[in-house]
Amino acid sequence: MASIHILLLFLSCTSFVYRCDGACAEPESDTQAVVGRGFKLGCLSCKRRSEVKATATVEWYFKAKGEVDFVQIYTYTEMGPTIENEHFLDRLDWNGSKRSNDIQDASIYILNVTLNDTGTYRCFFNRILNYDNYEYTTVVSKVVYLTVVEKATRGTASIVSEVMMYVTIIGLQVWLLIEMIYCYRKISAAGEEALREAANAEYLAIASESKDNCAGAQVGE
Repeated sequence: MASIHILLLFLSCTSFVYRCDGACAEPESDTQAVVGRGFKLGCLSCKRRSEVKATATVEWYFKAKGEVDFVQIYTYTEMGPTIENEHFLDRLDWNGSKRSNDIQDASIYILNVTLNDTGTYRCFFNRILNYDNYEYTTVVSKVVYLTVVEKATRGTASIVSEVMMYVTIIGLQVWLLIEMIYCYRKISAAGEEALREAANAEYLAIASESKDNCAGAQVGE
């Protein structure tokens, strides 16, 4: 019975994942980059009503560590990308939505990260929703606090996540072992019960046959 419940739960979850496959999510960007490597600055803004047509442009701003003001570093419109700041010249690539003016992923990729890239990044979605009789403009802002290090380090979240993964694997193995023992005992008990019933049936058949033989012998006398 437990196995049937598990199977039904698995099928239900699979169906749910299938239905939600097209859903948009807004995960947070990573916040630690390594000198000399590439790094993706994540920025996502899901459109809440998928049936409404929309267009969007994106602007990225950067405030270096210790600075007060933001400077514009990147723009993405229907005409394409533009790097707005010399510090990032030839080091920024578009990593967001492609082949669509309805931008929901505005991520960009920094090439050859330097220590001077440490700071605060902000991306702005300037989105126009096109309804039947009017247009509605919205502005969505996302912030990424980036730290650049000389060498890659494992964060606490990564360590905890790995530990939880191993704990989950061990827990599942223990649960599977318990389930196998339980099923084995159920099958063994059912087999023993069947053997007892067969033995009782055979005993009753022999007893009945003996009784009939005795009765026949008494009639013959």
